[in-house]
Amino acid sequence: MDVSPGETDPAVRVRGARTHNLRSVDVDVPRDAVVVFTGVSGSGKSSLAFGTIYAEAQRRYFESVAPYARRLLQQVGAPDVDEITGLPPAVALQQSRGAPSSRSTVGTVTTLSNSLRMLFSRAGTYPPGTTQRLDSDAFSPNTAAGACPECHGLGTIYEVTEETLVPDPSLSIREGAIAAWPGAWYGKNLRDILATLGHDIDRPWRDLPQEDRDWILFTDEQPVVTVHPVREADRVQGPYQGTYTSARSYVLRTLANSTSATMRRRALRFVRMVPCPVCHGRRLRPESLAVTFAGHDIAELAATPLTKLVGTLRAAAGVIDPTAAWESSDSGEATDVAVTITRDLVARIKVLTGLGLGYLSLDRATPTLSPGEFQRLRIATQLRSGLFGVVYVLDEPSAGLHPADAEPLLDVLDRLKAAGNSLFVVEHDMNVARRADWIVDVGPQAGVRGGRVLFSGKVADLAGVAESVTRRFLFDGAGRARARPPREPIGWLHLHGVNRHNLRDLDAHLPLGVLTAVTGVSGSGKSTLVSQVLADVVSRHLCSGVPSRAVIDDPSDDPSEVLSSDDGDDAGAEVETEGLEAFDRMVRVDQKPIGRTPRSNVATYTGLFDAVRRVFAATDEARARGYAAGRFSFNVADGRCPTCQGEGFVTVELLFLPDTYAPCPTCRGARYNPETLEVTYRGKNIAEVLDLTVDDAAEFLADLSAAANSLRALRDVGLGYLRLGQPATELSGGEAQRVKLASELQRARGGHTLYILDEPTTGLHPADVELLLRQLSDIVDAGNSVVVVEHDMDVVAAADWVIDLGPGAGDEGGQIVAAGTPDQVAAAPTSRTARFLAEALAPTTTAPPGK
Repeated sequence: MDVSPGETDPAVRVRGARTHNLRSVDVDVPRDAVVVFTGVSGSGKSSLAFGTIYAEAQRRYFESVAPYARRLLQQVGAPDVDEITGLPPAVALQQSRGAPSSRSTVGTVTTLSNSLRMLFSRAGTYPPGTTQRLDSDAFSPNTAAGACPECHGLGTIYEVTEETLVPDPSLSIREGAIAAWPGAWYGKNLRDILATLGHDIDRPWRDLPQEDRDWILFTDEQPVVTVHPVREADRVQGPYQGTYTSARSYVLRTLANSTSATMRRRALRFVRMVPCPVCHGRRLRPESLAVTFAGHDIAELAATPLTKLVGTLRAAAGVIDPTAAWESSDSGEATDVAVTITRDLVARIKVLTGLGLGYLSLDRATPTLSPGEFQRLRIATQLRSGLFGVVYVLDEPSAGLHPADAEPLLDVLDRLKAAGNSLFVVEHDMNVARRADWIVDVGPQAGVRGGRVLFSGKVADLAGVAESVTRRFLFDGAGRARARPPREPIGWLHLHGVNRHNLRDLDAHLPLGVLTAVTGVSGSGKSTLVSQVLADVVSRHLCSGVPSRAVIDDPSDDPSEVLSSDDGDDAGAEVETEGLEAFDRMVRVDQKPIGRTPRSNVATYTGLFDAVRRVFAATDEARARGYAAGRFSFNVADGRCPTCQGEGFVTVELLFLPDTYAPCPTCRGARYNPETLEVTYRGKNIAEVLDLTVDDAAEFLADLSAAANSLRALRDVGLGYLRLGQPATELSGGEAQRVKLASELQRARGGHTLYILDEPTTGLHPADVELLLRQLSDIVDAGNSVVVVEHDMDVVAAADWVIDLGPGAGDEGGQIVAAGTPDQVAAAPTSRTARFLAEALAPTTTAPPGK
């Protein structure tokens, strides 16, 4: 890509990139092309594409903004790079699960809700006698002007009933009949107050008068009484003034005010989410819902799948037939304003349906979207923006997509390129890589063993790079045959009458003791069936009066905790089941971060840091100084650096420039004070041990069994390159998921465990997928059941059983179109998965080029 005199440089040229693990990388990347960045997970490809190229583009943009305005923008730090030339403005489209609030919806993300609200405000049909049109804010559930006063615009309320508060009415109050009450002293306090008030706390709950039961559970009164507690042998307690709080009041107060996630999860067990009795789930005030357009109120249109919504709006805009617009003296539906707004809405929605998102509705909450769905919404917004001459930096746009859905996405990328833009795509999907104009392969391995550009050039030429891990998967077009025949189930779990989202009266049969893959196009109902319904029915069974059994939402949680209702939300409340008695535990492994701050790291998450701190405390020097294990925690004041408070860095505020981070001037990044660092174990202080990679630590701590077990599990899932002290905030979603899996694998557990994984291959290179499959196979061979929601056909081909949902998405899905072994599903005539699964099952017939 040489530049002739007088010509514009056709490439982005990077010199000396050192972001994260990059080793002074020099690379030239062409503009006006689709460029794919590949490499194993953790190799440095995102550090190059996002952390270097995009970060530099943003830095230059902020330099062009007025100093005062810079303070109002979220700024990124300057990348560690010598020079980048030929760089146009850049737009980043990174993976995201959306805002954590249910108030964020498809409509708000795409801004389509704004246009729809304007349509109702300016062109809606108002009730007869209305003298003034409502402002557009009156049609938003997120404003005081529009929100239903009962549910505050949420559409649901928490309902607390006797059945939720008292799951076992055969127990007495003293025996814990009111399960919603807290444990320990507070729960005993409430029981003592009831006894003082004259209630029988030793009589079975069901035998108490209904009037007393209602008062105990639901009263808003808060009587204060003098309690004379029964003296206990080991504790003497005098009389005290006790204030009574009903079970309902305690639960609702906890949900409203508690900052503890654990307490909120526990409280959610005792409530049900029900439609608001005032707005009936439509979230708006009555006067807003009284306005209609095309015969529908705004809540009805917002709940309509986009494919159907287009039809309604096109008719109103006269696109199909100009005479079809509704005529009414009380409305503006036939005006030029109505036609203008509806035509704009139709054009913008058609972009979404073209990306395969027609099954979504505008009121769909973004937390329920997959990362792939969320990113496609943002891509659609960019398509309508009409920008040209920019670099779009995309983070795995195929993530969360069925192979059938990925094909129209690739067409969209070509359209963005044809509009005069450059696309730099971080991607693991080899089908996307094969269609690229240029490929940049980073590696060869991950972490400290990666960080080099192995190849930058035409895709076909990567075949000659022997060091590339990617080339084997890129050029092995015939797929890989499965290594063994499917396992035989040891039993079955039957779910009857599943009704949730687009699942309607569904019966599902899941084999036990095998690896089951649940497939289907995006939006077909896979995650609803597995991550919501299945997870909810199993958690209910395991927590129904069997205290010895534990349910784990992810391996870091307290084993006594149940699944958060934010995930399940009574998803399996009415499902009939058979076969639940087979399970002793349930584990969910997802891609949520393992920590929100740099203080959480690989060592603390897996628990091996406890063993390391104990061995330091056992050294002669530590004993002589009186240092306990807590001294070697950077979260404890005695041991940590006082300047950076154990962070290892300090923040430098530059007012008009982005905040920058510098190593702590006192500890120089070690995180500990000098006295703590003077204690060594085998010649290394605690900071030096935390700086070891997992591979190096496995050798250094080989005879420390408590740590060696954790390190072995981390290496087994391919994370030997991570540093023990690597902050959780630096880990990718795929790395976080594998850390969780390793944490679970290191535990010696008996019984039959159900493992649930939702798209575990997201963020993983095909080489890492092979490692993941090996671990899942070992889990099954140990006598457990594994259910994965998956789009990666190599994983599906390696499964023992496949359940394929569809045939389409949204209302066109929600059915089981095929179930059986991979070979059986690959032959199913009605399955959209069958064609792609058959390709994955085809035996390898050619060796990769270059061998």
